Amino acid sequence: NAFSLVSGSRSSKTFKPKKNIPEGSHQYELLKHAEATLGSGNLRQAVMLPEGEDLNEWIAVNTVDFFNQINMLYGTITEFCTESSCPVMSAGPRYEYHWADGTNIKKPIKCSAPKYIDYLMTWVQDQLDDETLFPSKIGRCSCVTQDGTFWWNHILIHARRCIPGVPFPKNFMSVAKTILKRLFRVYAHIYHQHFDSVMRLQEEAHLNTSFKHFIFFVQEFNLIDRRELAPLHELIEKLGSKDR
Repeated sequence: NAFSLVSGSRSSKTFKPKKNIPEGSHQYELLKHAEATLGSGNLRQAVMLPEGEDLNEWIAVNTVDFFNQINMLYGTITEFCTESSCPVMSAGPRYEYHWADGTNIKKPIKCSAPKYIDYLMTWVQDQLDDETLFPSKIGRCSCVTQDGTFWWNHILIHARRCIPGVPFPKNFMSVAKTILKRLFRVYAHIYHQHFDSVMRLQEEAHLNTSFKHFIFFVQEFNLIDRRELAPLHELIEKLGSKDR
C-alpha cells in the first residue's frame, strides 16, 4: 500500500512540512477513495478517474499526495544527500538538472542536489498553497455542467443549495504537469544516487510502491513527456511489464 509510506513508514521525518488536505472537504473524500482503491493492489485501476469526478480535482488531490510521499522519501535520506556527496543535481552520469523557476531564478543555475531539491520542493509547496491554482474549496452542486463550469443564473436562483467554490484556473493542467515533471527528478536522483542508502534503511519497498503509483498515474493522464522519464526508462519498463 503506497499510503503506508506516509502514515506507517519507520521514519516520520519529512523534508518540508506535510501538505494536508482539509478533512471533510470533497478532496479529502477523494483522497480516502484513492487510499481504498490502492489497498486493492491494482495500481492501474487505482489511478483511473473515479466515475463522475472532475479530472482537475483528481489530479490536484494526487499531486498533493505525491508531494507528501516524495517529501517523506527524501526526508529519510537527506543526511546522505549533501553538498559534498552530490555537488550537482543528477540522475546518473547522463542526466544533470539546473534550476530555474521563471520568477526568482530566471536563468538556469547549476547547484548541488540538496540545494536543487530545496528549491524544487519549496517551489512546489508555493504552488500547492496558492488557492488560485489549487483551490481547496471546489464549487459543487446539481447546476454544474459536465465540463465543470457553473450556470451562474442557476447559482443565483438556487443560492441556498448551490455553493460556488473557486474554479480551477485555465493554466492548472500546465502547472500540474510542471510540478509532476519536477517531482519525478527527485525520484530519479534517489534511485540513481542513493538507492544503496534506501536499501540500508529498508525503505526500498516504500520507494518502489510510491514510484510505481506515480508512474502509473502520470501515464494514465499523459502528464510527463517520455523524454523526461528517460533517466528511469528501464525501471519504468520493468514495472509496467510486471503489471501486464
